[in-house]
Amino acid sequence: MQLDLNSVKPTSQATRLFLADKDKKMLLHNDWVNAQNGAVIDTQDPATGEVLATIPQSSIEDVNAAVASARSAFKIGVWNGMVPSERAKILWRIGELIDANIDELAELETLDQGKPIGVARWAEIPGAAEQFRYFAGMCSKLESAVIPSSIAYQPAGKRVHSYTLTEPVGVVAAITPWNSPLILTAMKLAPALCVGCSVVLKPAEDTSLTALRLGELCVQAGLPPGVLNIVTGYGHIAGQALAEHMDVDKISFTGSTQTGRKILDAAKGNLKRVTLELGGKSPMIVMDDADLELAIPGVANAAFFNGGQVCVAGTRLYVQENIADALYTGIAKYAKSLSMGHGLDPVTQMGPLVNRIQADKVFNYIQGGSADGAHILTGGQQGGPNNTFIQPTVLTQCTQQMKIMKEEVFGPVLSCMTFRSTEEALALANDSDYGLAASVWTQNLSHAHRFASDLESGTVWINSHLMYDPSLPIGGYKQSGWGRESGMGAVMNYMETKTVCAIL
Repeated sequence: MQLDLNSVKPTSQATRLFLADKDKKMLLHNDWVNAQNGAVIDTQDPATGEVLATIPQSSIEDVNAAVASARSAFKIGVWNGMVPSERAKILWRIGELIDANIDELAELETLDQGKPIGVARWAEIPGAAEQFRYFAGMCSKLESAVIPSSIAYQPAGKRVHSYTLTEPVGVVAAITPWNSPLILTAMKLAPALCVGCSVVLKPAEDTSLTALRLGELCVQAGLPPGVLNIVTGYGHIAGQALAEHMDVDKISFTGSTQTGRKILDAAKGNLKRVTLELGGKSPMIVMDDADLELAIPGVANAAFFNGGQVCVAGTRLYVQENIADALYTGIAKYAKSLSMGHGLDPVTQMGPLVNRIQADKVFNYIQGGSADGAHILTGGQQGGPNNTFIQPTVLTQCTQQMKIMKEEVFGPVLSCMTFRSTEEALALANDSDYGLAASVWTQNLSHAHRFASDLESGTVWINSHLMYDPSLPIGGYKQSGWGRESGMGAVMNYMETKTVCAIL
């Protein structure tokens, strides 16, 4: 695949200033420091391979220092001892600072991850700001309960008074992925900070720049020293050290199911609390009464948004057989119309994948699907200056047992099958190790709500896909993870409940 990229540069002066200092540092107790061993990692523009900056390659010693800083802040109570209204003001201020620096953050996200500037500027960076504003409002809504009890053996003439206290869990390790760096970071930081925890953040080594810029904004907003520490580096070193650390009370991880298992194994030393948002293979069911003018762009966008690098991307399409040809034709036309290029180019609708390793992996899945008998209706090619671009690809004539239908690809690949009955569609959709998200496309309310009830999935969209809001919980069934992020329940990921029972 031949792909010539237009020469584009950041338009924001703030972006250029941030990148002018190539040697980035990490955040320790509100100071910016290098790794103790001086090691660094190059962070690259995935479209071109250009080195944007270097980030510290944290060691176990750096992780220990960050955890000690977080523990000290928690013990002193500079954050968890602050009145809720003051915490709320700082979280709200972080959200406002994200908005005030949105052009810079969007360009950094695009340069570091590859996504189109429109995705960063109009979807993900505003979404990160909204996370902080939503949980700012929660700071003053954290309540405990008085519980009437029926204890029969209290002393004569006395009463039992029972109640609960909700308390921050303590030091949280937040490990975030490379596909949507800033918004997924906000989904962990905002609720953890809301309840009073101290946090050590470990962003993905491929996409750490917006996390570091967010750290600057958090300090500017007034976050006290030690409440947020940021360690950059490799998952198998810094991430593993955090997961194993005996003074970390809670770990919140987003990433692959395979790595999630490693996190669980590493966390067993002190039985730290664990929240996992893991892989997905989200089905989309299109009934023959669906509005195809809505379904065709909706299904295609679900598959190809952000280059398919979305945990809840629609990757398995089950279409009722009598409308399959019309749906396939429409999706293929949509896929062919997508403009590929550098993410900073305003005409780009799909950028590169995050790195060559990921692009090669996705291309191998496409080739494997073809070898197994799937038909490449459109796409299927790899190319670009850094060989990180994958054409949006539609595979038809798939079977349920093909790897392309069973395994998470994490690229712009849609695998398609037909079905006859609603029972068959439901069985096919639920035949998966994953259960993160699903969508059903129909104008029949009975079908819609039956699927919503019976699909084994943490989220079900009806006549839509990829609809997000800070108020809506996100999480999975089966091997797609433990717990939920976003929504009112997310704060409980970072809290302990204490029961108090007194004789009065």
